[in-house]
Amino acid sequence: MMSMRSLFCLFCGALAAAAQSELNWRIQSADQRPDPPEVQEPAAVQQEKQSFHQPLTWRYPEPPAEEEPRYPQDFELKAPTAAASVGAVCGESSVRVEAKKDLLGIGKPVLSADVTLGGCPATGEDPEAQVLVFESELHGCGSQLLMSEDSFVYVFMLIYTPSPLGDSPIVRTRDVSVRIECHYSRKHDVSSAMLKPTWTPFSDTKVSEENLDFSLRLMTDDWQFPRPSTQFLLGDMMKFEVSVKQFHHAPLRVTVDSCVATVVPNIDTVPRYVFMGNNGCLFDSQLTGSSSRFLPRSQDDKLQFEVEAFRFQQDESGVIYVTCSLRATAATAAVDIANKACSFSNGWMEVSGSHHACSCCDTDCGTGSQSHLTGTGSRWEQETAVGPIVVKERPLQRKIND
Repeated sequence: MMSMRSLFCLFCGALAAAAQSELNWRIQSADQRPDPPEVQEPAAVQQEKQSFHQPLTWRYPEPPAEEEPRYPQDFELKAPTAAASVGAVCGESSVRVEAKKDLLGIGKPVLSADVTLGGCPATGEDPEAQVLVFESELHGCGSQLLMSEDSFVYVFMLIYTPSPLGDSPIVRTRDVSVRIECHYSRKHDVSSAMLKPTWTPFSDTKVSEENLDFSLRLMTDDWQFPRPSTQFLLGDMMKFEVSVKQFHHAPLRVTVDSCVATVVPNIDTVPRYVFMGNNGCLFDSQLTGSSSRFLPRSQDDKLQFEVEAFRFQQDESGVIYVTCSLRATAATAAVDIANKACSFSNGWMEVSGSHHACSCCDTDCGTGSQSHLTGTGSRWEQETAVGPIVVKERPLQRKIND
């Protein structure tokens, strides 16, 4: 038994000696390994911060202060004056009615075919006096006979129905009916009563960039002041002035690319009337026969134009908003098909005399030459509006001549 224990102890000692020998060999091998190569750090780069010996004095310009408009001190709206444009003479068996061709008293003659006496056309016309003459028997031209205890009354209606203004959706006059009465007593005396007119209802009852400051405003009749009121009568001329302030820029010329009228301040609504377009062509006078036009320039950074007051068909409010697209170009740039101000009066005419630039007004003016101000992507354009503008009817006064 003792010999077995001795053998087991000797075996364990041999194993321990072998393990210690293996450990010593590994430690010796590790000590003899070559050292890893030394990593060389790059030499430090010498840097120096750039500095300015003089402080910067330039500052970006402050935006311009908005100027208060200067209104005339004694401005008053023109009181509408009634137009004495119709007269009638009642005879024993007939009536004679005379109507001025300027029926509404706005300086615009009406078309003879648009005026009838109860459906009967004019029987004559005085071209020198610009008067339409209607003659009818008392029982003719749709007259009505009314009777009272002591008189007979023959009632006629002078009717004005304006023709459409081309294909435009606007009107500058209204349907008008004038009641004419001839009173006859049972004793055969003839008299003429004062006319009492009645009006029949119409049928179917951007922010500027780079310190450019654009403006569009209504002006007084003498062009001296901004107009304090936006109320007009049919037949009035609405006077618009466009301008651009050019604070830190080379001299500029302002133009109007397009203008559209709407009943609300949104150009994408209907009804809408584009009375200027094609890069500065004022269509209104060509479409409707009005006196709308550009005025000759007094300076490059201002442009004036006038438009005859109008209303939209089937809109009883008479309210309109005018929105225009304005543009600034270098004053030295040539007037061309993209930068112009053209009016129509027996042909197209440009305010500066460069009438060739208007040759495209009846077609498509395209983009023209590169006459925009150049810069770092800046657009020298702005859309601006005026409104609400209220256009009212002009009253009518009629008188019967004995």
